[in-house]
Amino acid sequence: MEKLDARIRNHDREIEKMCNHHFQGFVDSITELLKVRGEAQKLKSQVTDTNRRLQDDGKEVSSQLTSSMEELQQCRVQQRNIATTIDKLTHCLPEINYPYESISRSMKRVLLCVRYYPALRTLEQLEHTCLPRAGQYRFCSIMAENIPKLRTQIRDTAMTQLRDFLESIRKHSDKIGEAAIKQVHKTHADTVPAVHELLSLWAVKKQKGSISEQKKQRYCLFFFFFLFHIFFLLVPGAHDLVDFSPVYCCLHIYTVLGLRDVFENYYRKQRRKQARLVLQPHSNMHETLEGYTRYFNQIVGFFVVEDHILHTTQGLVNRAYVEELWELALSKIIAALRTHSSYCDNPDLVLDLKNLIVLFADTLQGYGFPVSQLFDMLLEMREQYGEILLKRWNITFRQVLDQDNYSPIPVSTDQEYKHYTSQFPLQDPELEKLPFPKKLPFSEFVPKVYCQLKEFIYACLKYSEDLHLSSTEVDDMIRKSTNLLLTRTLSHCLQYAIKKKNVGLAELVQVIINTTHLEQSCHFLEEFISNITNVPPDTANATKLYGTSTFKDARHAAEAEIYTSLNAKIDQFLQLADYDWMAAVQGGGTLDASDYLIDLIAFLRSTFSVFTNLPGKVAQTACMSACKHISTSLMQLLLDPEVRQISMGALHQLYTDVKECESFARAGPVAGFQGDTLLLAFSDLRQLLDLFTQWDWSTYLADYGKPTCKYLRVNPHTALALLEKMRETSRKNNVFAQFRKTDRDRQKLIDTVIKQLRNLIAQHHT
Repeated sequence: MEKLDARIRNHDREIEKMCNHHFQGFVDSITELLKVRGEAQKLKSQVTDTNRRLQDDGKEVSSQLTSSMEELQQCRVQQRNIATTIDKLTHCLPEINYPYESISRSMKRVLLCVRYYPALRTLEQLEHTCLPRAGQYRFCSIMAENIPKLRTQIRDTAMTQLRDFLESIRKHSDKIGEAAIKQVHKTHADTVPAVHELLSLWAVKKQKGSISEQKKQRYCLFFFFFLFHIFFLLVPGAHDLVDFSPVYCCLHIYTVLGLRDVFENYYRKQRRKQARLVLQPHSNMHETLEGYTRYFNQIVGFFVVEDHILHTTQGLVNRAYVEELWELALSKIIAALRTHSSYCDNPDLVLDLKNLIVLFADTLQGYGFPVSQLFDMLLEMREQYGEILLKRWNITFRQVLDQDNYSPIPVSTDQEYKHYTSQFPLQDPELEKLPFPKKLPFSEFVPKVYCQLKEFIYACLKYSEDLHLSSTEVDDMIRKSTNLLLTRTLSHCLQYAIKKKNVGLAELVQVIINTTHLEQSCHFLEEFISNITNVPPDTANATKLYGTSTFKDARHAAEAEIYTSLNAKIDQFLQLADYDWMAAVQGGGTLDASDYLIDLIAFLRSTFSVFTNLPGKVAQTACMSACKHISTSLMQLLLDPEVRQISMGALHQLYTDVKECESFARAGPVAGFQGDTLLLAFSDLRQLLDLFTQWDWSTYLADYGKPTCKYLRVNPHTALALLEKMRETSRKNNVFAQFRKTDRDRQKLIDTVIKQLRNLIAQHHT
């Protein structure tokens, strides 16, 4: 306030100075003003006078002017009305004409459904903004009445184009699926070699100890996440293959119209119908791979479209709806595949189908659909694939066995030797030292069967690829399938080859040699499986191959067949035996062995010479079996019920034949027998003939039952039966010589021995 007061005082002084400075001018101005007042009085009087004269003169003009003003006022009212009308029209025409014209243009663009959404927005603007603004006019009411009709027309047209889109997408879903599957296949083809290379690198580094298991797992996780992201960058989206604008447009239109629920229900209902059509397989789908391919392409295309709709629209379809469709599809797909794959008997088609299913599953898995059930079904199909493989290899093995010559393989050069040893792991240092030409111990079917076993293992491995199985699981599957091949298929084929007609002893011998080498190769097969699966054979849970038992069984069957065939051949010679059972005793001459027996022994010598390559026990058993069979057959000839009478001369001939057999046995046709072991085969017959030819009944009856008995192997029943046949012969010969004392004594002696034998039998029976 003090400052303000000081400033006021300063201004007052300045005002006072200014007033003092201009005071003289003010006085001069007052003087001039007084002079002007006198002039003004004069002017006033002049004006008054002029006005009076003017009033008098303008009365006439005034009346004319009044009438003109009234006309002007009326013109001004009309002009104002016209301006108001122009203003209203100027206001209405841009608001109404432009939206209506825009709607008309949009409605004419039928092929571009996206134009209908702006048309609806314009209709809404026209209805809620422009028409109320324009006022209550007739043309406005006409427009208002047409707006619902235009909306209905837009909705119906959009729905028509949506139906066309759905029909088009149904027809072209296989192309969409084909593109998606091809891209996944290409991605797999590009990334799988990189995976194998990385795994090989890991294996090398792990052997060197430069990478730990934990670091390997981290690298593996990072690498597969990297491939996973590459996959999604490379796979083209559905929007690259299909124009979805009809769906988006129709969705927006129905949303604007407040009918979104109606549209959602309609879309889902139609797509469910299409899903049922897509999931219905063709009746002949199982005949070719193209049928399966077309089926999978349609399904993939359908779900690729639904996945795109799920991610590009807000609520038209939701995750629950898509998952429900996928569960329905998955059950129908698995049922269809089980049904149609069961008709397939071609392993190549099953393998191609498996690869196609893997691609199908990987493609849908890339879009977030769970596919574990498909891989479970592939494991089920693995059993069927194995059975089909077994059937094919059954035919292959039979062809190999039928075409084999069952002779050792001759090799003339080192190149031929390496060719066969590369096919079959033969390890025989002694054979390698022999000069060319030489023979491999086995026939052609050994390397062929071994190669076919490896081919079968490769076929099993092909099916196990890409099934997301561990190495241990793959190894277990291959070993189990190989066991079935060995114990069932190959075993049956070997049994068939052994049991079929026209199989000679030489062929059977070669079968035994072949199966021995195949049995020895089983551990090489185990190593082969371990190498391709990277699972050590000594793993705790590793399945062992049962090939050893298969080849042992086949060898035993071949051995039994050798014994049976050899005995059958012996029977053929024995059928030629023509003994004169009533032959008289020759005086001092030496009897010769029967012709059939000489031929039989010659045959046995040549046969046993072939047995040199057989295992020792087999050859010895065959020789012992043959000798026992000869002895038993000769004994049966003696005891044959049809032979009712036997003379001593016939017994002497049989005695000579037995000596020939013993000479053959004593010569050792097969090495390995100790002492006179082979002679034991004829001991029963030898003791029986000695007893009769030497007529040593007193010794037999006295020592019977003692361990040191000379005729320990003579059964009293057998002796009694033969003795009764001799009694009949004696009676017949002595009908007309019953009065000779020698013959009567012999007859009495026979009767006495028979009686004593019967008593002996009765005592031991009691």
